[in-house]
Amino acid sequence: MTVRKSERLLNLLIMLLVQRHYVSKERIRAILYDDSPSTEAFEKTFERDKEELRSLGVPIEVGQMDAYFDDEPGYRIRADEFALPEINLEPDEASVVALATKVWDNAKLAEATTDAVSKLTAAGLDLDLGALDIAQPRLSADEPSFEVFWEATLTRRPVTFDYRRPGYDAPLTRHLQPWGVVRFSGRWYVVGLDTDRGEERVFRLSRVVGKAKVSGRPGAFEIPPGTDVRESARRLAPLAPSEEAVVLVRPGAGAPLRRAAGSVEPDVDGPDEETPWDRLCLPGGAQAEELLVLGPDVYVEQPPGLRDEVVARLRAAVGAQP
Repeated sequence: MTVRKSERLLNLLIMLLVQRHYVSKERIRAILYDDSPSTEAFEKTFERDKEELRSLGVPIEVGQMDAYFDDEPGYRIRADEFALPEINLEPDEASVVALATKVWDNAKLAEATTDAVSKLTAAGLDLDLGALDIAQPRLSADEPSFEVFWEATLTRRPVTFDYRRPGYDAPLTRHLQPWGVVRFSGRWYVVGLDTDRGEERVFRLSRVVGKAKVSGRPGAFEIPPGTDVRESARRLAPLAPSEEAVVLVRPGAGAPLRRAAGSVEPDVDGPDEETPWDRLCLPGGAQAEELLVLGPDVYVEQPPGLRDEVVARLRAAVGAQP
């Protein structure tokens, strides 16, 4: 069975990242590309995968396996070059990052990582598993259709899906050549060519109804040169008016929320009825992410949809059922 491209790329990244020494092309083929029907097919796939990783900023290093012999070159990824440089964050920014990095939320990636490490260990390779710490995803993607659009973007395959637009009761069937998936303004979007309209469009993944389906052969379309999906999302994503949020915050907590508040009412009764809280009215609304970092120091009164989203995410974080 052919390994999906995203899993193959992740396996290659992990294999080269955890190596203490260069690994030969033949060893890579034997462990990760054993389903290649021919040497020529392996060479083409391996070259494409290397370029794909390099285009994502992964520094694949090429060097000699033996310093004393001019033999076949080997490959590896140095963890010190792959890691981000030191980043200085404000306290509120650090809180957001800390929450995002507590867990590895994407089960598919965790499963692929386990499979890759198992293969490498079985092959008797000398591994540095500590290097995986810098390869963990830092942002969860809990939209059901995320994986379909992500895979379709990597393989260049069209996607058919039902999409519910605001103000419409029945969803519409759309056909898209996806160019990329991006997070913008707290939401996940897919950007691409809407072949029904013949124009560039952006769709919010939370509004995809049912299961999105890929069709056609890999490489069925090309992404226009110079495409910036984040800029496209910023330019095309509909920005609905924000609904005012009303939250209770413990005294001394939630400095960013207090700066954005239109009014602050001190000494109000809170959910625990033991200590006074402050009631903040946020005219521009609030995102669940910025409330979750406050943990027990915040309570959402309005709107109900925001409160439900915060509760659902907290339950998911502790493994509770809704």
